[in-house]
Amino acid sequence: MNNQNLWNHLPGEDTINRVVLPNGIIVLTKSDFNSPSVVISGYLNSGSIHDPEEKLGLSLFTSYALMRGSVFHRYRRIYNDLETAGATLGFSSSIQSTSFGGKSLVEDLPLLLKTLSEAMRWPIFPPVQLKILLSQIITGLQIREQDTTERASLKFDEVLFPNHPYGRSEEGSIETLRRIKRSDLVKFHQQFYGPSGMVITIVGAIEHQKAVDLVHSTLGDWENPIWVPPPTIPEVPNKKFSYREHISIPGKIQTDIIMGSYGPQRTSKEFLVASLGNNILGQFGMMGRIGEAVREKSGLAYYASTALNAWQSAGTWEITAGVNPNNIEKTIEIIQKEVFRFVSEPVSDQEFADSKSNLIGLVPLSIESNTGVANAIIRMERYKLGLNYLREYPGMISGISQEQILKVSQKYLDPNHLVIISAGT
Repeated sequence: MNNQNLWNHLPGEDTINRVVLPNGIIVLTKSDFNSPSVVISGYLNSGSIHDPEEKLGLSLFTSYALMRGSVFHRYRRIYNDLETAGATLGFSSSIQSTSFGGKSLVEDLPLLLKTLSEAMRWPIFPPVQLKILLSQIITGLQIREQDTTERASLKFDEVLFPNHPYGRSEEGSIETLRRIKRSDLVKFHQQFYGPSGMVITIVGAIEHQKAVDLVHSTLGDWENPIWVPPPTIPEVPNKKFSYREHISIPGKIQTDIIMGSYGPQRTSKEFLVASLGNNILGQFGMMGRIGEAVREKSGLAYYASTALNAWQSAGTWEITAGVNPNNIEKTIEIIQKEVFRFVSEPVSDQEFADSKSNLIGLVPLSIESNTGVANAIIRMERYKLGLNYLREYPGMISGISQEQILKVSQKYLDPNHLVIISAGT
């Protein structure tokens, strides 16, 4: 497991090529000629952190609208050309970035990159298409209003990150979206879309230099002198506090619970330690200790697990469960007891060893496809992990001790100081 040679077949600094174009675009490539396809993935430094409070959802709306027509091609032509080639391309937006992803046969990569360039640089935001798109987004938000999991998660973030970008809904609300006009999308695009710090990864049946040349020919001349960089994310104080709220949604036969607190940021050395601990607490096997205690032994939940979410400036450590409305308080009580046990004593030797092997074994599975490789490279670039991160990962996991897990868990999890949100009848 610790033999580095066993992991040299994974993507690393000798097989991943990184080039920065003169206009600031970072191009990362990984050749793989085992299939005739190619995957692109990347992001721009623009996200919902730019959204005005009264127009939350503007960044996401803008990203969805990019493919609805450009100076050169109308909506139907864009999608017909992609569909004819068997290619796909899409955009989305998060707090600090607007992401894109697509795939095609290698001979259609020029079409894919050309479509990407036109969508990002010359969208026209046709009023008719914006009306259709807005209707679709609002329909999704109406569905969200009745979704117990979504409602609990939104409130959890809002409570944990008050008056902070991490606590705001990237999708916005029906009210904020209805305030957005076409001119808002145009202005947002003009101010916050540009090549500086843009990252694009290309993985598949193409040589490095040819891939770089294609990106340079389609995006190398992009400039935006009025581009406004995203502001720095405010610091999040890791202070422990208690909060309990139930969101009433009549007519639901299931109540969803989310409990937790802050977690380490992705770039923290504590992240991998917490990841191993999280795997033991609520992921491995039948969803770890939480799943065994709440679902298997007590039979109180339809599901129960944990998750560690981490971003550039903060993170969350969450425990979720779906239960019969009559079992809410009993489920919360059992979860709190399991958290107390988790932070009171080191994990057992057996679950420690099993969880280590599980996390290490997942790495090769996660990069079996070009998409998996592209996503891994994007993460390494975004969080400055280094291009040899995948190869070093087994050694880093193997080097974690039971005492480290206990110490990090005690720092972030306190059974008496958790944010607890439930949503349902």
